[in-house]
Amino acid sequence: MLLIAGLGNPGPRHAKQRHNMGFMAADAIARRHSFSSWSKKFKGEIAEGYLAGEKVLLIKPQTFMNLSGDAVGEAMRFYKLAPADLIVIYDELDLQPGKARIKTGGGNGGHNGIRSIDAHCGKDYKRLRLGIGHPGARERVTSHVLGDFAKSEREWVEPWLDAVGKNFAMLVSGDDSGFLNKLALATGKGAHADPAVKKKTAKGKSHIRAARGPKPIDPPQRGPMAEMLKKLFGNKE
Repeated sequence: MLLIAGLGNPGPRHAKQRHNMGFMAADAIARRHSFSSWSKKFKGEIAEGYLAGEKVLLIKPQTFMNLSGDAVGEAMRFYKLAPADLIVIYDELDLQPGKARIKTGGGNGGHNGIRSIDAHCGKDYKRLRLGIGHPGARERVTSHVLGDFAKSEREWVEPWLDAVGKNFAMLVSGDDSGFLNKLALATGKGAHADPAVKKKTAKGKSHIRAARGPKPIDPPQRGPMAEMLKKLFGNKE
């Protein structure tokens, strides 16, 4: 059995906030794979289903983010699960919006939900980090994290989260790179696509070529024939 925990804060006030990425992803998984209806257990909301042939319990802790480990730890102890049986999905400030990373173990990166789970469950579990971007200044972090996604952001967030749900069985089966490729494709070629892809100007030139300006044209007197005549007769003005 596998336990998948999506992190967030309960209640309609927080439902569309960036900090609730984990809840949104859990909802997408349940919807895409016909999980059971959500019910209350283990200080959270749970839904049951199957991914890649394995029984899965989804949990959305209702303890608020800072106490996520209370709910996740209770579920793990009940089913006698090890950290290797746990996947946690959460928002990540240090990743650009529309970017995702997977890792097992490591530090909490200042994320209070992960800090709580580490304390209750150990650290050697798989983590899916979903980028929400950094606002650029420390004093703006709280309002950014607890702010709703703007309407323009939802144009990429919604299909991206749907791709998380649709392809999550790949991650469960161990195809981490394949799963991440699917998410990258879901962002398309807009502002959140891979920055390694060259941007084009309206005339089809790369942004590097456009910045350099037009390629200079050699003056006609420096052509091969002009050089030969110069050697024979010299410059005559």
